[in-house]
Amino acid sequence: MRLYPIKTAKIFKSIFNKWTWSFSTSQKEIYLTFDDGPIPNITPWVLSQLKNHQAKATFFCIGDNIKKHPEVFQQIIDENHRIGNHTFNHLKGWQTDTEKYIKNTLLAEQYIPKQEQKLFRPPYGKIAPKQSRKLLKLGYQIIMWDVLSGDFDKHLSAKDCIKNVLSKVKNGSIVVFHDSEKAFPRLQETLPKVLNELTKKGYSFKAIP
Repeated sequence: MRLYPIKTAKIFKSIFNKWTWSFSTSQKEIYLTFDDGPIPNITPWVLSQLKNHQAKATFFCIGDNIKKHPEVFQQIIDENHRIGNHTFNHLKGWQTDTEKYIKNTLLAEQYIPKQEQKLFRPPYGKIAPKQSRKLLKLGYQIIMWDVLSGDFDKHLSAKDCIKNVLSKVKNGSIVVFHDSEKAFPRLQETLPKVLNELTKKGYSFKAIP
């Protein structure tokens, strides 16, 4: 049984309005994001799919994975995609002391090239108010989402994930995928289909500014 929303409700966005959920635009633009990489074979495969559609995306990387797979991480950078911080050890904010959470995020930051705008996505989308305030004060833009593909959910099929995205996206949507081993059985069918169908509808794919 699915216990999470595919489409983020407007009221939720308004309550947590210091976080970025989507972008207001009249242009047919979609912001694809990928969490949990970089992972050998999987992340390069994602990059090849994006390249086929002249698409740019934002990768929220786990610091420990960057440390383990620097060559894959460099490929993301070389292909001009954006990088975001996803903590060093994929910590769940609600279950982690704030000081430890911030230190873990700053540890991951050491492996990410400096950017004018620092991007952060909390693992599981779970972050305590105090953690959020501290990261915002440190200059981070907290990036959430408008649409979840659900590719991380082993109870869903690729067809479910495709429907989740295609039925919910609109101009300016931020969409979540995962370049992870757990998600790949669904991602490998979902991503090409989503890219093809949204391209046919006239959408372009942008990295988060």
